[in-house]
Amino acid sequence: MCDARRVTSEPAHPPDRGTVPGPDRTAPPDAVSGQRAEADRADDLAATTAVLERAKGALMALTGCDAADAHDELLRRAADGGRTLMEECWITLGALRAAPRSGPPAAPVAPAVASSPAVTAPPAEYDTHARALARLGRDLIRAGSPQELAGCLLEHLAADTHADAVLLYTRAPGGGLELAGHAGVGRSLAERWSRVPPGSGYAAVDALEAGKAHWLEDAEQDRKRYVLIEDPPRRWHSRAWLPVPTGEDTATVALGVLRRDAGPFAPEQRELLRAVARLCAGRLRTFDADPSHTPGDVPHPLRAVFDVLPGATVLLTPLHGPADPASVRSVEDYRIDAATPQAVDNLGRTGRDLVGLRLLECFPAAASEPLWQGCLSTLATGEPFEGRPFTSHEVLGGVSRTALYSVRAARLGERLVLHWIRHDDADTLEQRMADVQRLANLGWASWNLTTGDVSWSPQMYAIFDRDPALGPVALERLADLVLPEDRPELLHAVTALAGEGRSFDLPLRIRAAGGTRHLRAVAEAVPDRHGTPAEVHGFVQDMTTLRRAELALVQSEQAILTQHGVLRAERALAARLQHALLPMPGEAVALAGLRVEVAYLPAQSGVHVGGDWFSSIELPDGKALFVVGDVAGHGVGAVATMAQLRFTAKGMVITGSSLTQALDRLNTLLLHSHDPHATATMVMACYDPGERRLVWAQAGHLPPLLVRDGEVRYLDRPAGVLLGASADPDYEQAECRLVPGDRVLFYTDGLVERPTEVIDAGLARLAEAVAGRPADGTGTLDTLLAAMLEGERRDDVCVLDLQVPVDDEKPGDA
Repeated sequence: MCDARRVTSEPAHPPDRGTVPGPDRTAPPDAVSGQRAEADRADDLAATTAVLERAKGALMALTGCDAADAHDELLRRAADGGRTLMEECWITLGALRAAPRSGPPAAPVAPAVASSPAVTAPPAEYDTHARALARLGRDLIRAGSPQELAGCLLEHLAADTHADAVLLYTRAPGGGLELAGHAGVGRSLAERWSRVPPGSGYAAVDALEAGKAHWLEDAEQDRKRYVLIEDPPRRWHSRAWLPVPTGEDTATVALGVLRRDAGPFAPEQRELLRAVARLCAGRLRTFDADPSHTPGDVPHPLRAVFDVLPGATVLLTPLHGPADPASVRSVEDYRIDAATPQAVDNLGRTGRDLVGLRLLECFPAAASEPLWQGCLSTLATGEPFEGRPFTSHEVLGGVSRTALYSVRAARLGERLVLHWIRHDDADTLEQRMADVQRLANLGWASWNLTTGDVSWSPQMYAIFDRDPALGPVALERLADLVLPEDRPELLHAVTALAGEGRSFDLPLRIRAAGGTRHLRAVAEAVPDRHGTPAEVHGFVQDMTTLRRAELALVQSEQAILTQHGVLRAERALAARLQHALLPMPGEAVALAGLRVEVAYLPAQSGVHVGGDWFSSIELPDGKALFVVGDVAGHGVGAVATMAQLRFTAKGMVITGSSLTQALDRLNTLLLHSHDPHATATMVMACYDPGERRLVWAQAGHLPPLLVRDGEVRYLDRPAGVLLGASADPDYEQAECRLVPGDRVLFYTDGLVERPTEVIDAGLARLAEAVAGRPADGTGTLDTLLAAMLEGERRDDVCVLDLQVPVDDEKPGDA
């Protein structure tokens, strides 16, 4: 609430229907419809805001919290209950309990909303009903009476619950029920059932007395218990009566839903109807007549004075609770007995339209603790109260802006005068300038060279760590505040500024309590009519945080460059070692009757050299040994471990160790190496050309790939954990008989791994690539690598391709 210039929810008055617009005022139909839609949206927005503000005010009055906390609480409750914010507002308003109060109570009162247990997978109808409730909560704003509310409910319930009629009954003062609203029934039936006598023979009465829903789903049986509302041409075979939880000890409103459909209500329909009853409770409360809305006995001249007073002002009469009517602590609310035309509430009502209404109904924010207590204090002591300034959004000429207000309360006899004070633009600008200086850590100064007057902003004293009691410093003494190293440059700049009017922008340093501060000083001269500098304006900004960040960035860049150079040198060394220890054949070689092709590709990202390696040698007995390994890690350490494993593995097999024995001893070697955390994977194979038998074992390595007659499969891996992982490993070996045309691939994980997929996907991709490119002589490995390695390689790749020539036939092959 500020003044009447705010946008309100009152619709614009339509033009007179008998007036024909002039030719220059005729608007195209689409423009008119667009303007009307925009006006409707504006009305909805204003009404929605009013409901939200009212719910916030209710929470503020109940809990003593401020407006921001009330908004957060509504959002939290809506999220916890799976509801929209508008639904939660209606539920909160419906759960209010009319109880005496002496100000905002300290303990929060939660709305009477049934909480639902958390579920991990809500049913599909949950989203449907949530959307239905959200639409209903939004449309409830347009319902201006119980009759319109009944029509709104029928419109929203027809599709989801198959409702054909909706009835709303309220408790009558003399007992029984009165029909407050209806939809889907004829006028004659509504008149016939406008009153329901007291007694247990009516389902609506029993639902209110029991405080729970009554589901009438068998018409024949229900007629034996209750007198049913029936219309002979249209029979309703099932119906539901639900109490509306309006926050009182006993429900006072019953919601009836009548259906032509026979049979029970589905569980989700029951839950939806219960939620709808809770939701419309808040709207029903706004329809309740309140005798306190009757204007008090205020003299006509006094109201006339309020009609012409400037600004937003209201005259309030305190409304006491029954506990202690004589004490200000029993004030529950205030009645508005007079209001100026500039006074406007959250629903857009102004001036005399506010007379007779309650303060908390029109201005929920008045329930905030400082203002409420301030009003009580003014009533008790007669001392005026003025609250702290607050910001409010208003629209002037279609432009949204923020204005600064404060509220002042003064006693007038037994009443209160509440006045909203709008601070002028100068005050607002000064406050904004102070905020800018504080947030930017910037202060301004002005020196009059003619009179000698000096003016500093408060932030200047904070920047220079100077006691304001000492006053500002003259321009010629400004250099005394900086470090000796910076004084000559500042003195020269000040002399040129005062004598020649030459502006300056200098970095400076001062010594403060927290250490050295880095400042930026900017100043310019304002000349008189003769061109002589007469006044100097300038500002000083504390750049210490930025300067420290810049220095830290420079140091970090230097450290990165140094580290990058070290890594490049290490990569070069590792690459030379790798090349010396792992010579690459220039083309395919023949070994033990096999065509052997080798490929090694280093990683393209990073500066480290990896630990992938291979070995293929002919043994003294004519067999061949093939090894592919991958040492964890990169750099010189990985290359050293690779060399150790490569030469040791060859030496063990040449001297008669079996493959499993070699792996077991290599595991022991790695456990006792210079790096106790070093690990490696390895696959070893021994090929007997006489029997074309391939015996192999592995230590945590990927399985070899066998291609035979166009079919591709991975060999079953024998047991074996990676080297360096266990002090008591178990290694086994397997064998495979090869035939002419067979092809066997040994490889490291860099060939199949990609960051965004599992290893099985890479293995499947490799099998597909090999199946599509059968062995056809030289170049097949290069073709495979081109198909598999797309984009940047993040790891080394090592591949050993063994092929049994087609013409390598032994007796019995045919």
